[in-house]
Amino acid sequence: MAEPPPPVDDEATVYLPSELRGAHWPTRDPDVSRRPYDEFATQIVARPPASPVTAGRGEGAGSSLARSSGRMAVASTVSRITGFVAKLLLAAVVGTKVVNDSFTVANTLPNIVFELLFGGVLASVVVPLLVRSQDDPDGGRAYTQRLITMGLILLIIGTAVAVAIAPLFTALYVDKSSPTANPGLTTALAYLLLPQILFYGLFALLSAILNAQNVFGPPAWAPVLNNVVVTATLVVFAVVPWELTLDPVRMGDPKLLVLGLGTTLGIVVQALVLIPALLRTGFRFRWRWGFDPRIREFGGLAAWILGYVVVSHVGFVVTTRVLTHGTSGGVTAFSYASLLFQLPYGILGVSLLTALMPRMSRAAADGDTVSLVGDLSLASRISTVLFLPISAVLAVVGTPVGIAIFTWGRGTLDDAERLGQTLAVSAVGLLPFALVMLQLRVFYAMKDARTPTLIMLVMTAVKIPLLLLCRGLLDGEHIVLGVMLVNGAGFVVGAVLGQVWLWVRLGHLRSKRSLRVGLITLSASALGVGAAVLAGYAVPGSLGAIAGAWVKLPVQTLLGMAVPFGLLALLRLPEFTPVTRRAGALLRRFAPR
Repeated sequence: MAEPPPPVDDEATVYLPSELRGAHWPTRDPDVSRRPYDEFATQIVARPPASPVTAGRGEGAGSSLARSSGRMAVASTVSRITGFVAKLLLAAVVGTKVVNDSFTVANTLPNIVFELLFGGVLASVVVPLLVRSQDDPDGGRAYTQRLITMGLILLIIGTAVAVAIAPLFTALYVDKSSPTANPGLTTALAYLLLPQILFYGLFALLSAILNAQNVFGPPAWAPVLNNVVVTATLVVFAVVPWELTLDPVRMGDPKLLVLGLGTTLGIVVQALVLIPALLRTGFRFRWRWGFDPRIREFGGLAAWILGYVVVSHVGFVVTTRVLTHGTSGGVTAFSYASLLFQLPYGILGVSLLTALMPRMSRAAADGDTVSLVGDLSLASRISTVLFLPISAVLAVVGTPVGIAIFTWGRGTLDDAERLGQTLAVSAVGLLPFALVMLQLRVFYAMKDARTPTLIMLVMTAVKIPLLLLCRGLLDGEHIVLGVMLVNGAGFVVGAVLGQVWLWVRLGHLRSKRSLRVGLITLSASALGVGAAVLAGYAVPGSLGAIAGAWVKLPVQTLLGMAVPFGLLALLRLPEFTPVTRRAGALLRRFAPR
């Protein structure tokens, strides 16, 4: 058996040798005997810049996985924080009831239509195909130009049709029988927000091309500009005189135009800012017509991805209708809780997966099952040690979070408390959600778009009856809590199914080791929860609900996080090594000299 590769300079990207290419039942731990954890923190598998497409100033030629994921984590952190500030400002200036509900539904429509047209394919399939096209004599330039041409035409047509049928979307997603819903406001906002579809598509296309070349920075930072524009829009909305007209809703209302057009402008800026980054790589776009045989492969994968998106949105339609049937503000509570719930994943999980996607795609293209299983196994265990303690803390501090930060402006204590309870319930789904996202990337790296669709079909089949039970059994105030719990249960089902399916496809996945890591992390997290709960009891009730929440929030969060993470560091759990290594590097960088 060949020896492991010798240590390399942190600034070099290298190919790791494929010792067991084509092996279906790997019997050793690939990320220990093949790639120690410190090497995982300092290497990334990427193509050398051997073509005009990849020979630009791409980050991949001189970046490590840790460095790439670290930079993206910083960008994602700033993006999530600025986005959260914008959401807080929205709640402060419009409240958390019917106006926010209507805006939330209307602002979700462009994402839904974009996903139906192209979004899931761009996020999950295009990067592997672009990586493979780099083997072409021209470095994949012609293939990339054909994909852009096809994508833009599809997006332009889809955007025009979506704007034309905006009232039909409202009828589909909003339960008009509920007296707390406002379909007219939702439709008016949809007319102004649906043009975002084109620019979501452009952003996704350019991001996919840059990521395939291991350029991660600009796509990670672009959403920050969007959040800045949206925040400025909300400030203008707040200072514009008069009130937003609700009955009847008028399209010429200044506040309506500011809110709708300003939000759309943010997505336009987010897309256009990537053009200079793409030009710096040496890529130049021109309309390219004609047929490439690989487009057929793209179309086959796209069909299954479209099926995945359609099935997932069937579940989303039922979710939204159930929420709009309940008390006003249910959609807003679910949306804000989901945003906070995904904040840890957005900061940590997305950066890890984005950096791993080209690497897993290359391993799958080379038939290197050992490397593919190694990345999957290690990423799963790192996700466990990161997200399980966070989930535990989230269950404790959910209510204080809601009360502390959603009682500003037009927010009320009752609505803020319900939102916080929804956030606490959402904690059950954080780790399963992260695992599902990881598993989907592995399937797509193997050019398997069918299995994720089938898994989503099962998840949705489980969720819909439970959602309808929430509508029938729970009162209006508690429907959102039931919906969030059902949402988490769906991710649990998906994670279990994905793990079984991958075991069938790839064989030995080191499941026993993952279970051991999970039990150790769960025990440490339970101790953190105990410390956080005891700290909460120590806060005097005489402070009142809002002041007490502000005291509980930092104390319980710090204790709940410090205890499990401190224990994992003391135990020297190998899966926690990249975290401690990265944290140590950051502390040394910012420590005073």
